Amino acid sequence: MVDFLNTLDVEDDTDVLTNAASWRAWSHERGLEAGPVSAARSARTALRAAVGDTLDASPLAVPVTIELAVGGPALVTRDAVGAVMAAAARLAVLGQWTRVKICPADDCRWAFYDESRNRSRTWCSMQVCGNREKARSWRQRRA
Repeated sequence: MVDFLNTLDVEDDTDVLTNAASWRAWSHERGLEAGPVSAARSARTALRAAVGDTLDASPLAVPVTIELAVGGPALVTRDAVGAVMAAAARLAVLGQWTRVKICPADDCRWAFYDESRNRSRTWCSMQVCGNREKARSWRQRRA
């Protein structure tokens, strides 16, 4: 799911979902059927907003089927957007949803999974974004 959220790269000003060809390539690399790029854009916007990005998003519904097989129940989807939404549902069911965060740095906005013990991580990278913010804050205090 985090890979999908990061198909938008604010720092490099790139977006996998600007055209259908790049979306198909991204999906194919992950062994998924692409589906419509417009659905992917809507899903990404809704998911980024749901994990804390400052975007306006409309509610989103994606069909997902639950199949009961010998190994147990499994979420089955038709395309990449469904697979991403199924992954999001798994995170929610496991109580891990709040670990997916968006870096608050305006020039980053990268999505990351917070693996810290107390779920307190703020920056995608303390060495890059956290350090930049601390340096900015220090310069403002000194001015």
